[in-house]
Amino acid sequence: ITFLIFTTILVISISGCTGYKPIFQSTNLQFKITNHAIEGNKVLGNKIYSNLHNLTKSLPDDKNIKNIDIIINISKEKSETSKNSAGKILEYKILISAKIIVTDSISSNQILNQTFISSSTYKVQDQYSETVKLENKSTEDLINKINQELLIQLSQSI
Repeated sequence: ITFLIFTTILVISISGCTGYKPIFQSTNLQFKITNHAIEGNKVLGNKIYSNLHNLTKSLPDDKNIKNIDIIINISKEKSETSKNSAGKILEYKILISAKIIVTDSISSNQILNQTFISSSTYKVQDQYSETVKLENKSTEDLINKINQELLIQLSQSI
C-alpha cells in the first residue's frame, strides 16, 4: 500500500509539469532587429544587443514577425561606498543605467522607451585580480538582470 501511494504521488507530481513551457523561448519572440545604435558604454551595449540578436536570429522568416529598430544608451558608474579608518576602500557600488528605445521599423511608432537601472555592491578583496574578477562578475549579473527586464517589457509591448 505504501508503494502504491508513493508511486501515485510521484506520477501526479511528474504529470503536473508536462505542459511547462519557458516564457522567453525564442519561438515566442515575434520581432527581429533590423537596425541598432549603441551610445555610451559600447562594450555593455553590445552585450545587451547581442543577447537580443542571438534570441531572434533563429526565427524563421514570417510575415507576422515585427521588424524593430533599437537604440541602447548605457552607462556604468563605479563609486566607493565604505572606507576604513586609514582611508582604504572596503566596498564599491556599481550602477548601470540603460535607456532603451524600441521603434517599429515600418511605421516608426515607438514600442518601448524605458530606462533600466540596476546596482550592486561588492567588497574589495586582498588580491587586486580577485577584486577585478568580482567587479566583472557583478557587471555581468547586472547586464543579465537588465536583459531579463527588457525581455519582459518587449514581450508585453510587442
